[in-house]
Amino acid sequence: MEDNTIRRIVIVGGGTAGWMAAAPLAQRLGGNASVTLVESPDIGTIGVGEATLPTIRFYNALLGIDQADFIARTRATFKLGIEFCDWGHLGNRFFHGFGDFGPPLAGRTAHTHWLRLARAFERMPPLEDWSMPAVMARELKFVLPNKSQPGVTDSFSYGFHFDAGLYANYLRDYAVARGARRVEGMITAVEQHPETGFITALSLRDGRRIEGDLFIDCSGFRGLLIEDTLHAGYDDWSAQLPCNSALAVPCASAPRLTPYTRSTAKEAGWLWRIPLQHRTGNGHVYSNAFTSDERARDTLLQGLDGAALDEPRQLRFVTGRRRKSWIKNCVAIGLSAGFVEPLESTSINLIETAVGKLVELFPDRDFRPELADEFNRVMGVRYESVRDFIMLHYKLTARDDSEFWRYCAAMPIPDSLRHQIELFRETGRVTILDRDGFAEPSFVAMMTGLGVVPKRYDPLADGDDLRQVHGHFAGLRDMITAAVAKMPDHDTFVRTQAVSAKAA
Repeated sequence: MEDNTIRRIVIVGGGTAGWMAAAPLAQRLGGNASVTLVESPDIGTIGVGEATLPTIRFYNALLGIDQADFIARTRATFKLGIEFCDWGHLGNRFFHGFGDFGPPLAGRTAHTHWLRLARAFERMPPLEDWSMPAVMARELKFVLPNKSQPGVTDSFSYGFHFDAGLYANYLRDYAVARGARRVEGMITAVEQHPETGFITALSLRDGRRIEGDLFIDCSGFRGLLIEDTLHAGYDDWSAQLPCNSALAVPCASAPRLTPYTRSTAKEAGWLWRIPLQHRTGNGHVYSNAFTSDERARDTLLQGLDGAALDEPRQLRFVTGRRRKSWIKNCVAIGLSAGFVEPLESTSINLIETAVGKLVELFPDRDFRPELADEFNRVMGVRYESVRDFIMLHYKLTARDDSEFWRYCAAMPIPDSLRHQIELFRETGRVTILDRDGFAEPSFVAMMTGLGVVPKRYDPLADGDDLRQVHGHFAGLRDMITAAVAKMPDHDTFVRTQAVSAKAA
């Protein structure tokens, strides 16, 4: 029988996406297939995806990466969620944490009972008081979840902030140690089979040819293979997510490391603040249709916690996704597949999803189109669900202090997102349309934080004794407060992790 096994994998582009693809392939394939990554020092990487979702821990764990070593090598800090400032209305502040608001009670979610209590008691504390990660973040505390003791100390998750360049280098070392090969060079031509259109080789400027069976496009916004060569097409979402520019700059670290990302809404976009061990990452995502680059730059620099360590770096983008991420023998991963602004730190998660799905659907050299169809279906659902969740942040605004926010309040949204918003507004219920995406607590945190007050709640909750429910919530809040009081400061915990890595 003919051997149809994939023997040569070629990855175009380094950076986070390229090496996140290379590392697990090198690990899993061993010597059964070569993994070659081609990158050019003349082409820079974006390198600002420095905040993550908790899923990054599972990606690292599957590679067998030691967490303390990872934290030390990438200068990482811990992330419990995102603090939102001036979203919804000026002066507003709320927290989207990686956790729920307590366990279900009598078969109904915690927020359902809280809605009932908030009607019955005029001074009912905010829902955030029952979010362990929100309370930890407020007090600048951190400790790992206690898996051996179910309860409030196990009711949260966490991600990381890290230096994206250092993380890419970390994964490069990992992949190369397991047989991956790095080739430095500029690609000048992409060769295709004259009949099938499959990509067969890359030509480099110095005359070398890199042949392959499977090609992975991690070439960034350009999409050298998926777009320039295979013409995938691009769905432009600018009308619904109007930000198209970003400025990024590092600054000196603040006196205390916050265990969360901060997002502050501005007149034509928003600022990010990401604390690392050695610096703070900052950026301004905005629409240049509603403000000038010069004004955006001033807004960014005026919002820094410390002295700028460099000149702001300009980025341009078009929010959207390729109509197909897998065509013939080419799979696009990362920015070459699509881009949704980093408001909820989804860029690296989308890379994880694509790499995981490629491993799950790994082809042979027949490249059955059914595999590509399934990959494209899954990634299409994921990108669109992320798009809708980000859109929710803008649509649910009461701000009318600038043309940008008036546009966001009036812009059309998909019927699916409108249904999710109206269901919560009218009944207090949440429907999740992508089970692998953001979960119910995330929608509750965002919609209540942005000022949506449900008109009703589950009427079956009225069957539970109000005093008992109130006592349960009071006791749970006291348990969270007491547990957080005993936790170390985030700064102390990060230093302890770094010290343990050096000792090892």
